[in-house]
Amino acid sequence: MIEELKLVTIVSEGLLKDKMIELLHANGATGFTIIRAEGQGSRGLRATDWEGPNFKFECVTSSKVAHKIVEAVAAKFLEHYAVIVWLSDVGVLRGEKFVKR
Repeated sequence: MIEELKLVTIVSEGLLKDKMIELLHANGATGFTIIRAEGQGSRGLRATDWEGPNFKFECVTSSKVAHKIVEAVAAKFLEHYAVIVWLSDVGVLRGEKFVKR
């Protein structure tokens, strides 16, 4: 059976990797995926050779936990770091794997 959950996606500069992992755990994520990322946005290309890689974090969770994560990211990182975050609706099989009951 498909369960409707949220996908939290965060793209951040590499120096936040450990802090972002801590934030995800502290706000109820049961797991996540980390992918090295590069790209171009409103500020152009990032100079990843000396700034280090960006990372994309993906986490499937309940709406309540997703909103906690987004609020924590906004409070801790958006003002001073290169970070973007968004939520998407997703339908997943075995939804119990993604939500603490």
